Amino acid sequence: MECGSVRTKMKSSTMFYLVYTLSLLFGLLCIIFVTTWSKSYRGGFAWDGTVKMFNWHPVCMVTGLVVLYGNAILVYRLPFTWSSNKMILKLVHATLNLGALSLAVIGLLAAFGFHNKMHIPNLYSMHSWVGFASVILFGLQWLLGLLAFLLPCTPLWLRAAYKDIHVFFGLCILVMTIAASLTGINEKLIFVLDAPNSTAPYKKLPPEAYLANVLGVLLLCFSLTVAWILLKREWQRPNPRASALGDATEPLLTEN
Repeated sequence: MECGSVRTKMKSSTMFYLVYTLSLLFGLLCIIFVTTWSKSYRGGFAWDGTVKMFNWHPVCMVTGLVVLYGNAILVYRLPFTWSSNKMILKLVHATLNLGALSLAVIGLLAAFGFHNKMHIPNLYSMHSWVGFASVILFGLQWLLGLLAFLLPCTPLWLRAAYKDIHVFFGLCILVMTIAASLTGINEKLIFVLDAPNSTAPYKKLPPEAYLANVLGVLLLCFSLTVAWILLKREWQRPNPRASALGDATEPLLTEN
């Protein structure tokens, strides 16, 4: 019986690292593709109110709000961290999320700055609505998580009550950011490839469209591997000391 249990755990661990490695690969490819798109096809980067300023928007959003955020929410799933102090994991989780949020804010500033300079309306498309809502929700999620899980004075009953909500909205934010990314890619391709003076319309799938479409597929693959890791019950961090209400009820300074 014990040998069977050990083999099952080893198989589960091997599968976890396979899926996790895939998520890292997909995330890295997403960053490479969005950077290549902005640099090779859209003219590069600057902070001068031109389209080169806007190019920071997709790079920051994909790198921060998708890839870095996706890795931040996987911190508790890594088996080699299960013996680490829970406080350290919380700080790593919060720091990665803060980095993702900072990049998202820079991405928003780049988009708004370009739009204002070029007298283009803000927040009129589905992409902008979903994307802006994602950043606002992400900011609230980070702040509430800080108050609920990192402050020693937070009541244990409140921490326990908020834990499931925090996890649920964490996954919702990932879904929203992917939706915003895909609609943003499609919107940008239509704007630049189907312009009146364009010689390579979107429907002919020029190299730029091909690269951007592949970026969209990679974003989907990244989000699906992250969701798989998050939702698979046997890959959750074990907590033998947890009470019936879960580890969220443990006093912060005594968590291991």
